[in-house]
Amino acid sequence: MKRLIFAGVLLLASGTVSLADGLFWVVGNRATGKCSIVTSNPVIDGNIWFGDGPYKSKADAKLARSTIRACPAPTPDEEKAEDGTN
Repeated sequence: MKRLIFAGVLLLASGTVSLADGLFWVVGNRATGKCSIVTSNPVIDGNIWFGDGPYKSKADAKLARSTIRACPAPTPDEEKAEDGTN
């Protein structure tokens, strides 16, 4: 019985870690005064003054960023760099 409980705990722990894969967060950077989209859970300290998320897709994170008042709208050049197109 102890083995079954231990196996369940290990399965649950590994499952929660894998849930973070493929998620996106919107973070505010105090140094640049801009908001960016990142793929790892942000640590709020120093220059990172807020983090919002997680979101299941980058499109969802972009939509959320557009609704956050503290986030200025990105310039077209910044959006191209973010999408990886030139």
